[in-house]
Amino acid sequence: MKQVYLTGITTTGTPHLGNYAGAIRPAIAASQRSDTENFYFLADLHALIKSNDPASVAQSRLEIAAAWIALGLDTDKAVFYSQSDIPEIPALTWLLTCQTSKGLMNRAHAYKAVVQENEDAGSTDPDKGITMGLFSYPVLMAADILMFKAHKIPVGKDQIQHIEMARDIAQRFNHHYGEHFVLPEAVVDESTAVLAGLDGRKMSKSYNNTIPLFAPEKQFRKLIMKIKTNSQEPGEPKEADGNTLFEIYRAFATPEQIEDVRRQYADGIGWGEMKQYLFEHLNLMLRDPREKYQALMAQPEEIGKILEQGAEKARAHSSVFLKELYKAVGISAFN
Repeated sequence: MKQVYLTGITTTGTPHLGNYAGAIRPAIAASQRSDTENFYFLADLHALIKSNDPASVAQSRLEIAAAWIALGLDTDKAVFYSQSDIPEIPALTWLLTCQTSKGLMNRAHAYKAVVQENEDAGSTDPDKGITMGLFSYPVLMAADILMFKAHKIPVGKDQIQHIEMARDIAQRFNHHYGEHFVLPEAVVDESTAVLAGLDGRKMSKSYNNTIPLFAPEKQFRKLIMKIKTNSQEPGEPKEADGNTLFEIYRAFATPEQIEDVRRQYADGIGWGEMKQYLFEHLNLMLRDPREKYQALMAQPEEIGKILEQGAEKARAHSSVFLKELYKAVGISAFN
């Protein structure tokens, strides 16, 4: 029996180098395995929790879908779809909500973080600015996972709690209505690259320090040249490990290339020279995907067709499974 892997990509912002190294590349590699079944989706309903700008959400959906396809996702081997194209997901979310304790949601890290921010700001209302979308989105995430009976969920360490919540919710439903759901497991790949951004902190849209994957060549080079370095002079031996330029290079290089650049650090390569070296390496790697990405962005209807085909595959499962779940809770046809 094949193991089912599932990954969602929230459609906020433009895909960047950190997304590729940390999520897109390993997911595409996993989809090539013969012993797995893979579901990858645009988490556009989740995006509504973070953004009230329709144009921004629509643009991000297009960019992220185009990026995955341009970078080599084989949609014949992986089911690639938009969350919003699967109406059974919101329906399942309600069934699960009716089995989810408020106490469990109270312990969600994202909710607790905003409450803490409000308290630190001296607000008399700890729930100020918190929507029900933010409060209960772990239930929607559980529905994403449980609908397709996913066994393995590749996540970062900060997302492990959500998989544990999905397990708790599934167990409670199974206890009341029988064994319908597979209990998912978080998969944390310690070798997956977590890249630093322009300022040395983790590359993140929240920090505004990202390097967009498919920025035009001149802009891409300009961003590489802005990466923060120290004041060491050319010719002065430098430590490679922990250096932002080296860590980005290492995420996209072969072992032989990595050792060569490590020697250049020991020999005192200048920061300007290293930045140019990194730019040329990444630009060559992204040249063909960039062309494909630009072609896809110019033909959004082609992306739409791919997502429609993926949704059709996904719904072949979800529509049948939802009927089973409705029947389990007592909602089914009278004939």
